[in-house]
Amino acid sequence: MTARVLIIAGSDSGGGAGIQADIKTVTMLGGHAMTAITAITAQNTMGVQGVHAVPTEMVLMQIDSVVADIGVDAVKIGMIGSAETAAAAAERLARPDLAGAAVVFDPVMVATSGSVLADADTIRAFEALLDRATVVTPNLPELAALGGEAAVLAHGCALLVKGGHGEGATVTDRLIEPDAGEVARWEAPRIESRNTHGTGCTLASGIATGLAQGMPLEPAVARARDFVRLALMGAPGLGEGHGPMGQQTVRNDGLFTGPALNQITLPVRDYAASVAFYKQMGLVQIVDSPTNGYARFEAANGVTLSIHLSPSRLREGLGEGVSPGAASSETGPPPTPPASGRGEDGTTTYLESGALDAWVAYLARRGVAFEQMPKDETWGWREARLTDPAGNRLCLYQAGEYRRFPPWRV
Repeated sequence: MTARVLIIAGSDSGGGAGIQADIKTVTMLGGHAMTAITAITAQNTMGVQGVHAVPTEMVLMQIDSVVADIGVDAVKIGMIGSAETAAAAAERLARPDLAGAAVVFDPVMVATSGSVLADADTIRAFEALLDRATVVTPNLPELAALGGEAAVLAHGCALLVKGGHGEGATVTDRLIEPDAGEVARWEAPRIESRNTHGTGCTLASGIATGLAQGMPLEPAVARARDFVRLALMGAPGLGEGHGPMGQQTVRNDGLFTGPALNQITLPVRDYAASVAFYKQMGLVQIVDSPTNGYARFEAANGVTLSIHLSPSRLREGLGEGVSPGAASSETGPPPTPPASGRGEDGTTTYLESGALDAWVAYLARRGVAFEQMPKDETWGWREARLTDPAGNRLCLYQAGEYRRFPPWRV
């Protein structure tokens, strides 16, 4: 059944944050998004020009309408609009017909542009929402305004401390459980971009979608983080200020448990000629490593295709079109193991899963033979290798942002 996610949040006329970002995120991750709009804002990438709070009674009517007919598996709360609405929403979420729904509370106080979206009374009213939340996702300034880690955890909810407002080139996010302490930590290079409008909304909605789909909290957070980073990298660059992210560009990126057929590697005999050919076909080159005889291209739907000088051609002297002294922008993948009946120069097909290790373990228990169990490779992918009954080479892998956005992307 499709996961049903109710979003209680404000509307962003510029489409970068609020329910617009939430709907895009839930949709791209396979859920059904429903809304209870708490406020209408006039805003763009430069800031918020006006806010009109929706009456509390109307917010509750939206919630009741959705619950009565469609049902709710998870709730995402963003901009709440007023202290009255915060208290009323918390009371409504505690009723039996919503008692089983996970609640992800993003305590929105200030927009990316710096505009204030919650006054002091509203922030004080957050206490009731904290009591109902499954997980709270504040950034560092929001966490301080809520009283710090201990104050939030005292409400019995999990806490995801977002590190985007911290200093340094590395962003650290920490997941803390009230009884277990820190249970997970993620560190990743900071993505330098002005197009960060809606990051918090997107992350919280991504987590809510995962919980609605039955995922445990930690993998739901991990997948939502991957989604946010990919959306940042795919931002369209709109507006003159803090632009919107590119949720719509996150396609075929292996964020789901099931396999995504999203990458194939072809052997070639002439590197330069093949690069020119696939560019002419309309593919965008994203990796260029002539020293290793390896290039990767991206199609319009986000699927990638690589070419690799076959091992035999490399042994012959790097093959036509490759200069031994050429600069390399990537340490490309090594030659793949020979496949039975195909020799060493065959094609490799790649199937990606957001739960690679569990998938491989499942297949191995059912008799599937692997030549390589999951292993972290130097180019940022985690890979397992095998052949099908006809001897065709397969790679089951997990790459996240490194498939389309490796650090050495052209």
